[in-house]
Amino acid sequence: MSTLVTEDDIARARSDPAFRQQFLAENLDRLLEALEMLRRASNQDADTVRLIKEGADLAVKLADRLQSSGSGPQTA
Repeated sequence: MSTLVTEDDIARARSDPAFRQQFLAENLDRLLEALEMLRRASNQDADTVRLIKEGADLAVKLADRLQSSGSGPQTA
């Protein structure tokens, strides 16, 4: 994983639908990569399992936003 999301990225994603689509897709990919690394870790404990579940929930939300991106205002 490379750089963290900046405030400028977030502001641009709010005002630029094409950038928002790209931004969501890239961050969904980053999240899925991180989840895969956690899943493959040999030292999984209760915290790791909890993080994987939370990450999966977030991935679903990102995918939903990505799918509906450009079809109107997004809510949090």
